[in-house]
Amino acid sequence: MIAIPAVDLREGACVQLVGGSYQDEQIRLPDPANIALRWAELGFAQLHVVDLDAATQCGSNASIVRTILRRGIGPEVQVGGGIADVTHISTMVRDGAARVIVGTRAIEDPAWMAEMATLFPNRLIVAADVRGQHVVTRGWNRLSSVGVLDAIGTLRGLPLAGILVTAVHQEGRLQGPDLPLMESVVQHAPAPVYAAGGIASIADLRALATIGVAATVIGMALYTGALDPRAIVSEFSQ
Repeated sequence: MIAIPAVDLREGACVQLVGGSYQDEQIRLPDPANIALRWAELGFAQLHVVDLDAATQCGSNASIVRTILRRGIGPEVQVGGGIADVTHISTMVRDGAARVIVGTRAIEDPAWMAEMATLFPNRLIVAADVRGQHVVTRGWNRLSSVGVLDAIGTLRGLPLAGILVTAVHQEGRLQGPDLPLMESVVQHAPAPVYAAGGIASIADLRALATIGVAATVIGMALYTGALDPRAIVSEFSQ
């Protein structure tokens, strides 16, 4: 299992939210491009960059994303946030994204998702953000009636790079991941599972690895110092 630092972008800063609430922002750091560089220098092989403003359709951090991608900092970079058409996906790939994360439209428009997976085989990660057992879309603002297992079931047979499941109800709380949720997803997912939300310790990471998670996205625990990045790189680099 590989551990991946999150670089979440909001209003030109690198931020961390609690419980998916934009009103509960606990971390705000300037110069996200240099933060991405710092994670690279510490030895992380991948980075997870998400434009939260684009996801909520209230702005854009496209120039920062472009800077991170074009700087050639070393790690593979996966990029998401408001990506909902072929042009945007193509632009991210052209600028150097190893993988592109698609969320809301992938869940709401299965036919479009199938078409995109065919055009970009093994380059797309579908984000199935979850609150409780139900998928949330529109930057975590809309709770759907679709259960997460039903959502990932529509992806069966597609050439995906992975399925990212964020337990939004655990996000940023440093109270541990939702292991029953992740175990259920791993058992049903038709692609490698990326897990996020609540990770606070090495024990949490080992538990996720044990149930078969392929990768974890870590935010708050790294930014607060709850996890030692060098120890994470040493144990969870592949």
